[in-house]
Amino acid sequence: MIDAQLRQFVDPPADRLASWFVARGINADQVTLVGFFVGMLVVPALWLGWPLLALVLVLVNRVADGVDGAIARRTETTDRGGFLDICLDFFFYSAVPLGFALMDPSRNALAACFLIFSFVGSGTSFLAFAILAEKRGESTDIRGHKSFYYLGGLTEGFETILFFVLICLLPDGFWWMALIFGLMAWITAVTRLIAGWQLFR
Repeated sequence: MIDAQLRQFVDPPADRLASWFVARGINADQVTLVGFFVGMLVVPALWLGWPLLALVLVLVNRVADGVDGAIARRTETTDRGGFLDICLDFFFYSAVPLGFALMDPSRNALAACFLIFSFVGSGTSFLAFAILAEKRGESTDIRGHKSFYYLGGLTEGFETILFFVLICLLPDGFWWMALIFGLMAWITAVTRLIAGWQLFR
């Protein structure tokens, strides 16, 4: 919801980190892959009941997700990099609720299922819009330069990170926070469906 407004605060530190990596010969794909594998460790961390470790892993993953694009803009932006970034982001997003479901199945499993269902709805509408916008030659850089058309909504990157931070700090409240965030994600999906319905004739 506020990703575009946060660019002025996020871009400068991401650019500085990107310069550090580029100076050492580290490319965007390497940062993407390392960030992904670090992020996927949230599943065993949560399964073992270590939510604070999971929080650190989430933050490392999200920093890597911000820096890889900045590296690509300084070196070479590739379709492969954009493809990796999109796929691995969605894999990571679903890994977090999976970890909470494994942590306490009787308490968290249904809420985790609903949250993953909501991520699918939001993600599908997001990608479907991006595909057709690309076909029509539509573009936007309001949320920074992307490999695809980035349609916003109620739940974007910042809101998702904030949600992940809250559930890691307050794991006992996962089930009700997941229900609230899942509903917000479905509001996002519906607004994207409406936007697509109105734009694509």
